Amino acid sequence: MKLVVLGAAGRMGRTLVKVIAETEGAALHAAVEREGSLALGQDAGLLAGAGHAGVAITHDLEAAMAGADGVVDFTAPALSLAVARMAAERGLVHVIGTTGFAPQDDAAFAQAAEGARIVKSGNMSLGVNLLAVLVEQAARALGPDAFDVEVLEMHHRHKVDAPSGTALLLGQAAAAGRGVDLAAASVRVRDGHTGARQAGSIGFATLRGGSVVGEHEVILAGEGERIELSHRAEDRSIFARGAVKAALWAKGCAPGLYSMRDVLGL
Repeated sequence: MKLVVLGAAGRMGRTLVKVIAETEGAALHAAVEREGSLALGQDAGLLAGAGHAGVAITHDLEAAMAGADGVVDFTAPALSLAVARMAAERGLVHVIGTTGFAPQDDAAFAQAAEGARIVKSGNMSLGVNLLAVLVEQAARALGPDAFDVEVLEMHHRHKVDAPSGTALLLGQAAAAGRGVDLAAASVRVRDGHTGARQAGSIGFATLRGGSVVGEHEVILAGEGERIELSHRAEDRSIFARGAVKAALWAKGCAPGLYSMRDVLGL
């Protein structure tokens, strides 16, 4: 499967290039960076430490997508939305690990999925998606009157969106387990005299610092007992492996909007 990597000179992009080189059935078709990047013209494989790939990093997205089977995208919301439309026009697979989308972006992805095979997830790892299933089951079993739900996440200092896409994924799982709308139930900020915690709310706490790849914990706190479900990412390759797995899986699917739960059979 011929894959295009967006943001190929970044930390996630370099990891994707390396994982593609290691994955049977996948091949690096093109590597894209923003115009003006110092990485333009460099061999994407050598830059990633994966050996010579024979693929020079380019800023020409149109040319990069010509002849490709799919695009793997951990970039920024505006670019991901544009690429989704391009993927739909070409009938490609579009794997989206980008986070920070606005709620109104959902309609644009649904429209693009009429022509593209889109796999979109707040997190591409097996462990996190399994954790989301467990959180949903726990939230369903433990009623909102008896247990409070709090989602705690920490990432490196360079992450620009909060809460993280993974935190929102886990919050959505808790909301689904309780049969409520996350937007209505979530509490993103607490400051000053907030009053008592509202029953049934789903709280989020965000930490940023250092080089933390990603840590997430869902706390279900009751009277006299507390359940903590957590995941710690130690290497970005877990997200890259999940994304490439998603691309290979989606190649044989009909156009549509899929999640990592679909890919992993969860």
